[in-house]
Amino acid sequence: MNRFVIGDPKGCIGCNTCMAACSEVHKAFGLQSHPRLEVMRNDDITVPILCRHCDDAPCATVCPVHAITHKNQTIQLNESLCIGCKLCAIACPFGAITQHGSAPVDAPTYYEHFSFQDAVARDIRTAPNNTDVHNMLAWQPGVRAVAVKCDLCYFREDGPACVQTCPTKTLFLISDESIKQANQAKRELAMSASPAIPK
Repeated sequence: MNRFVIGDPKGCIGCNTCMAACSEVHKAFGLQSHPRLEVMRNDDITVPILCRHCDDAPCATVCPVHAITHKNQTIQLNESLCIGCKLCAIACPFGAITQHGSAPVDAPTYYEHFSFQDAVARDIRTAPNNTDVHNMLAWQPGVRAVAVKCDLCYFREDGPACVQTCPTKTLFLISDESIKQANQAKRELAMSASPAIPK
């Protein structure tokens, strides 16, 4: 079973601490700073919505460039491979994938001597708008849409930052082990609550 984070709406106070923590740790690691979860609200409750790391992962199935793959009991998105087609966001049954305008993670931030001919040879869609082919250009790559989704903070030893920073402790990392522990606790509770069987 894939691991995932789930929120308990009974304890969520809608403080957005989870979103802030998610944004900060990913930005510090060099990934897109857009939070991988969103706190949803209605009249009565608030609850964070996150990727469920589905076992059959429809987002990975529809990705035309295989930017979404199954790794270490999670569904991971390679932001550098993403082409911004938005198919994964459409396929996600939980609405947990969003598009964020950003430069590709591995793209250079500045080209000092990049000619128009070089740009056309590289990719006509990203060529600078200049008709003088002899003019040497300084060029900054443009911003494009990149998909963002929960990656369970795979780069942190302490696990997902949202779980660690939630002030009301209403976010939980679900795994095979946590389900076994919860089932065992339920069995023990049922045994202690049942009347003794007379001999």
